[in-house]
Amino acid sequence: MFALGVCLLSSVFITASAQQGRERSTKKARAAAEQSARAARVFDQIMGTREKSIPQDLIDRAEAVAVFPGVLKGGFIVGGRGGSGVISRRVAGGWSAPAFFDLGGGSIGLQIGVASTDYILLFMNDRAVESLLNDKFEIGGEGSAAAGPVGRSASASTDARLNAQILSYSRSKGAFAGLELKGVVIKPDNEDNLQVYGMNARDILTGADKISLEKMPEGVRVFPLTLSRYSKRH
Repeated sequence: MFALGVCLLSSVFITASAQQGRERSTKKARAAAEQSARAARVFDQIMGTREKSIPQDLIDRAEAVAVFPGVLKGGFIVGGRGGSGVISRRVAGGWSAPAFFDLGGGSIGLQIGVASTDYILLFMNDRAVESLLNDKFEIGGEGSAAAGPVGRSASASTDARLNAQILSYSRSKGAFAGLELKGVVIKPDNEDNLQVYGMNARDILTGADKISLEKMPEGVRVFPLTLSRYSKRH
């Protein structure tokens, strides 16, 4: 009788655990879809303002694109910033599944209040992408980012900033401009990556078996599809 009771309790526990696991997976998939949609919306809005958008030739040269929407920055005397976003790498015929990353950093100085800022980073070559995939990548430390030029009239071909491995942009209170980032740390959110894809960020962005568009969770496809509207290599 005791053994039967133990078996019944074990069965109930296993069923409840499985149910909780399914609920967590559903919530994670929903959150991943929302994050991808927000990033896609930010990129689409910025590129839709043609006189103040990222020059087309820079997007065509970029190896990967990161969007961190709604990063919060604030504080008094000691400030910081924090947010999350997605990064897709160029693949044949389009862009990879968006890998999930966190962005953080701090600053010291006279500041007060809270602001929400959208950040876009263009990683211009393989070396820049590889640096990003370290456990913790600091812009201004081992990686330098230059303020990216804006607008169709930007002379991208003669701009010295094109030698930078990373070009950075920000949008705050509706104003979009190139921004030189320093002291910002970007690191993979592999808890999210593993739950959504069963893969870590390195495998998603550099692995031989990159996830095809058809095999991506439907909710996250909006980000690579949005990037493909603006730049695609065949």
